[in-house]
Amino acid sequence: MALPDPLPPAQVRKNLHRMANLTPDQVWEMYQIERKAFSNFYGQIDEYEAAVGMMHLGYHVGWKPLVLIHNKRTLRKYQDILDIDIREMFPEEGPSWERSLGYMIAKKLGNFWKAVSGELKDEQLREQRRELA
Repeated sequence: MALPDPLPPAQVRKNLHRMANLTPDQVWEMYQIERKAFSNFYGQIDEYEAAVGMMHLGYHVGWKPLVLIHNKRTLRKYQDILDIDIREMFPEEGPSWERSLGYMIAKKLGNFWKAVSGELKDEQLREQRRELA
């Protein structure tokens, strides 16, 4: 499987500019969370690794995109592994939230949260997709 073409330099600069700039205190807090979680962790190591990755990504995209990226059970597992609450630790939208295509579409739909919860009917969703296209 071939890797996708690299991003043009201008896009890389734009992405770098929009990344979260963590304070030294935030970096230290994240480091302490990782150490504590690892010392307490037992189980499949890839779950710990994924939880840490989610935490790092959360600063950049925010907790709302994370809710779309992961299902509730997975988020709960990662929060339990790290002993964190993503809604307290991260902003709703981080500076790179637009890198989450799913969340960007959700914002355009306006009531995506209703769609996710099943409140919207299939026909309403199809109509909204047509309007976006």
